[in-house]
Amino acid sequence: MIPQVQESDYLYSTPKSFSTRAIHTGQHAEQIHGSVNVPIHLSTTYKQKAPGQPYSSFDYTRCGNPTRAALEECIADLEHSNHCITFSSGCAAMSCIINLCKHGEQIICCDDVYGGTQRYMRNFTVKNHGIEVLFVDITDPENVAKAVNEKTKLIWIETPTNPTLKIVDIAAVCKIAKENKILTVVDNTFATPYLQTPRDLGADITVNSGTKYMGGHSDVVFGSLTCNDKELYDRLFFSAKSQGGCPSVFDCYLIMRSLKTLELRVRQATKNAYIFAKYLEGNPLVEKVIYPGLPSHPQHELVKKQQRGGGAMISFYVKGGFEETSKLLKALKIFTLAESLGGVESLIEVPSVMTHGSVPADVRNQLGITDNLVRVSIGIENIEDLINDMEDALKASH
Repeated sequence: MIPQVQESDYLYSTPKSFSTRAIHTGQHAEQIHGSVNVPIHLSTTYKQKAPGQPYSSFDYTRCGNPTRAALEECIADLEHSNHCITFSSGCAAMSCIINLCKHGEQIICCDDVYGGTQRYMRNFTVKNHGIEVLFVDITDPENVAKAVNEKTKLIWIETPTNPTLKIVDIAAVCKIAKENKILTVVDNTFATPYLQTPRDLGADITVNSGTKYMGGHSDVVFGSLTCNDKELYDRLFFSAKSQGGCPSVFDCYLIMRSLKTLELRVRQATKNAYIFAKYLEGNPLVEKVIYPGLPSHPQHELVKKQQRGGGAMISFYVKGGFEETSKLLKALKIFTLAESLGGVESLIEVPSVMTHGSVPADVRNQLGITDNLVRVSIGIENIEDLINDMEDALKASH
């Protein structure tokens, strides 16, 4: 039996004119030939009228490009920000932000965080740059207040967290940060700007792995950051152009194309996820379901206050251990066993040996990232097919 739902069950509000802005902001009809889509400007360099006098704001593509500029204007608007910088990956964006910190300073990072963020923070940030990283359960703002000291430069927030889908009170943490003149960064990858706009809640910087929902088709690696403050933007831009982690122009085109359908994809995936999570809750072979959109989630009221919907990520614990979990994933026919998330297809993985395999085992266990924890990125397939596939696989695994 497929659970029956109403739109208000899985979407609590909708951003004004989101698709209109995603389709039109920065993407004016090209003036010479009238092309509806922004052209892919492949030139790496630009003619100047005289020495030091470019025709426009572009001189070299690592520093700026017309296609990329159109995309950055669009992303900034969707994130309710003044400025955007795009990158070849979300990790490149993260590296650029961390460059704001100096040797001897401190970053407070949420403890349940993307494995790549953990890896970079624990290895390069600490060992190579001498920046202290304190991993804290920041779902309780009091933990942040206690951790802050005179060395704290940056607070890194991820919400919903990856992979156990905890929710961080962005406004509460940003309030503490502002009182102590500390920058806040929110990784908005899981929620997307459609379901959550951290800038409205006080965040200084919003970062996205555009590889996920922004791209939405598992065919482009991309990252972005947005901010409002011009001085902060200038510092970040200088770091970005010096590091050279700019995205290819074709990747920018792919992201710009995909943003036009972001609302449609996220709405459908969120609806599917809500129905799928309700199904999992009623399955006796599932030990526990974690989904922000369910009333059973311990922070569901905060979700309704902070997000516009529960999103399309679900984590759940299979009854049994790694053997049952492995059997389950191998028995699936529609779900694809793969890392990453946010595509139109449904992906499934075991974080302990895949996305979070580089996280120390004791830390994984402390966070609840056990061998029977499964993370699911729900796509836009027919929900009956997804449920039937999972039902058959769960039975086969036991």
